Amino acid sequence: MPPTTELSAPADAPVRRAGTGRAAAVVVLVAAAALIPMFGPQAALDGTGEAAAPGTGGIALLRTVLFAALCVQAGEVFAGRLARRVAPAAPRPRRWSAYAPWAGCAAALGLASVVASGNLVPDGLAALDVGGLYGTRDGTLALVEVNAFVVAALCARTRRPGTALLPLAAVAVAEALRAHPPSEDTALIGSGLTLVHVTSAALWVGGLLYVLRTTHAWRGLAPEAGAALLGRYARVAAGLLAAITATGVCSTLRRMPAGTVLDQLTSTAYGRTLLAKVLLVAVVAVLALVARLRLSRARDRTRAYVPARAEVVVLGVVVAVSAVLTAVPLPIRWS
Repeated sequence: MPPTTELSAPADAPVRRAGTGRAAAVVVLVAAAALIPMFGPQAALDGTGEAAAPGTGGIALLRTVLFAALCVQAGEVFAGRLARRVAPAAPRPRRWSAYAPWAGCAAALGLASVVASGNLVPDGLAALDVGGLYGTRDGTLALVEVNAFVVAALCARTRRPGTALLPLAAVAVAEALRAHPPSEDTALIGSGLTLVHVTSAALWVGGLLYVLRTTHAWRGLAPEAGAALLGRYARVAAGLLAAITATGVCSTLRRMPAGTVLDQLTSTAYGRTLLAKVLLVAVVAVLALVARLRLSRARDRTRAYVPARAEVVVLGVVVAVSAVLTAVPLPIRWS
């Protein structure tokens, strides 16, 4: 065997092992992201005495896909602009925005089919009243989301992919309006809080994902530029986290009066899911702080990538838990 062959084999082996490890990690994360919404509602409802609506697991899974698609494309546009300011000539990772909106469209279609069958999981095409979608508020919002994702997918294929922010904003508005029907007290205030919450979360989660993908693409050519990009994103993310926290607290107090929050956090499915989300966000905040400290104090600023990667994984779980939150029964406003 030639010497060159003997030398190249050991060098290739670590690369193959690293690639296999990353692939296995992705499979595990995707499986977890699917299991949480599928079984999360039943776990949260266990022992509360509350009744679950039919198909809550499937609905939560569809909302997870919808939220994830929104995060991926919005974050790519947002963080892509930051990357151009840091290193205009540096290479970019492959755009996921060419595929994410189609996944969002498929999820939106699934949710629209639920609305078309009277908010029940359809057991066949005969159960769907597609024409009835145009006559109801929920049906109209479902159609808006479907069409908005289609437009966002088309925008991603143009020379100006940033124009996809407009249809994505329509998805966020539709989600905010859907979460607060007109029969609710001060529904517009609730919708406004949800809109800010959803928008900030999409930019935070999707932005970090794209930043980490970009720093990986720059690791051999411009490692310092990657650290600079993560630092610039971290400054914006601090404001996004503040907006998410403020709107989350206000929305919680609208759902559960201050005197009942502690009780409902453990006795209702909504409260349990919300508590899980709060704890996960707290973990994310700690990881973000560690990453920021490493950016400012460490000699090798690329050490900040490790907590940032852990942060984006936990944020993926937060997205799934947020989807579960939309599927469980709303808490009772105790007087």
